[in-house]
Amino acid sequence: MSEHGTRDGRRHRFDPGGVITGLFFLAVAGVSLATGFSGEPVVSLRFLVPAVLIGLGVVGIIRVLTRSRRRTLR
Repeated sequence: MSEHGTRDGRRHRFDPGGVITGLFFLAVAGVSLATGFSGEPVVSLRFLVPAVLIGLGVVGIIRVLTRSRRRTLR
């Protein structure tokens, strides 16, 4: 093992895209669970669908912006 803790000497850096994606999908899952437990829609579909689409767009933009960083990790 190298000084960085990996076998081939590459450094592992933080990738914010994974964290943002995880938090986004946890929020969507939380809304789904709350709706399931309450029996009534917690958030109207009129707001939920655009929010999910905007969230996926933001996650995609972050993934594209951090692509060069991920390439250097391989």
